[in-house]
Amino acid sequence: MGIDCMSDAQAATTEHYDTIIVGAGISGIGSAYHLQHQCPDRSFLILEGLESFSGTWLTHKYPGIRSDSDLYTFGYRFKPWTGTPIATAKEILKYIGEVIEENHLGPHIRYQHWINTASWSSEDQLWTIRCERRDTSETVVLTCNFLWMCQGYYRHSEGYTPDWEGMDDFEGEIVHPQTWPEDLDYKGKRVVVIGSGATTATIVPAIAGDCEHVTVVQRSPTYFIPGRNENPLADQLRLLEIDEHWIHEIVRRQVLYFQNEFTRHCEEQPEAAKEELIRGVRQYLPEDYDMDTHFTPKYRPWQQRVAFVPDGDIFKGISEGKAGMVTDEIDRFTPAGILLKSGMELEADIILTATGFNLCVLGDIEFSVDGKPIDFSNTVTYRGMMFTGVPNMVWIFGYFRASWTLRVDLIGDFVCRLLNHMRDKGVRSVVPVLRPEDQDMPRLNWIDPDNFNPNYLLRSMDLLPKRGTSREWQHTQDYWREKDEFPKIDLDDQVFKYG
Repeated sequence: MGIDCMSDAQAATTEHYDTIIVGAGISGIGSAYHLQHQCPDRSFLILEGLESFSGTWLTHKYPGIRSDSDLYTFGYRFKPWTGTPIATAKEILKYIGEVIEENHLGPHIRYQHWINTASWSSEDQLWTIRCERRDTSETVVLTCNFLWMCQGYYRHSEGYTPDWEGMDDFEGEIVHPQTWPEDLDYKGKRVVVIGSGATTATIVPAIAGDCEHVTVVQRSPTYFIPGRNENPLADQLRLLEIDEHWIHEIVRRQVLYFQNEFTRHCEEQPEAAKEELIRGVRQYLPEDYDMDTHFTPKYRPWQQRVAFVPDGDIFKGISEGKAGMVTDEIDRFTPAGILLKSGMELEADIILTATGFNLCVLGDIEFSVDGKPIDFSNTVTYRGMMFTGVPNMVWIFGYFRASWTLRVDLIGDFVCRLLNHMRDKGVRSVVPVLRPEDQDMPRLNWIDPDNFNPNYLLRSMDLLPKRGTSREWQHTQDYWREKDEFPKIDLDDQVFKYG
């Protein structure tokens, strides 16, 4: 991302806002709602680099795109969800659009504003944001007191594809689902999908009926939870004509309770949980299917994200012969397809690399404090949302084992309480600092790989802030404790240095 060398004086007149929110996806829109309702006296602006709202749900165009979390918890706590628990991208776009319209957030959003630099001045107690307007190439300069980073955590422009030998030799098409071409014709074609995560589980059942055959190539198996795409409690409450706000809250609590129980079960009885998950998949497959090879992971449940598979659709496709699984490693690409290390060659017309994404730390923006560039890997995170040495900024990074949006709501409450506290104290800045008792604690990687280890995190761990050994200095991934801890955070604790 280049830096525009135009001086501030040459740019358009600098505008000032109390708070700038970066990103108009599910995090940014939720944060704007909380700011509007809990800090109504503050001016704010949402900057979005894309041409419209909702981030992932706008950019991802591959067939069947849907949530892998239930919408009673992935949806906002303040906006009832009335559809099926697992929703399509179109349904989620509609839901976020309704939040924008119902809360009059549209006038606060600037689209196609791509941020190049963000500079904090201790003398002025302000952030200066320099953007490029993608539609006009104009440079826009803005200032704000507080910066709320809701830009997501991966690079939208490109997915992650390993550099396999021979890729240029392949005579068919290679497509990463994150950049799915609108004109891709897979009807009657032989398709190989590399990867076994939620994207694969979504694409395969969506295209299998139109392809000659779909083969999934995975290096190792993953866990899935198949089940009906319905919530019987919600359906029963609707029969009783209960208000949708009540239904949303009741079902939300039910889902969170079961998620907590399941997470604890995975931690305390991993082998039992593993067998239960495998048994859930086995019921959709032929009796003699090789479960040990294709659906028995080597890691314990919840060391990586577990995707929900509505109605077991990908497994039905395998059972019906429309799709197949191959568990092996790729040796190289060939003109006709892929050569595996076992010696098997898979012929293909199209190869889909559902191999993950590239982590993007804080939007690839060049940050500085008082003229010095910020290297976030040298900072320590405060509860996975603030960073030592970086004033007046919060980053939203959601949960892996629960819906991302749950943390949007928690951080939204915290930030608004913090901003109101600063107003009442008559201060202009806040930065987290290590207390005397924290000075000698070990600096560890952002997350313990024994706890959670998806490849996109492991590949980019060196770019992320450090964590400490106490809960204040970690992104714990524990919604069920954070929901009680966040409201009790002492804003006058030594960890907060005001100015």
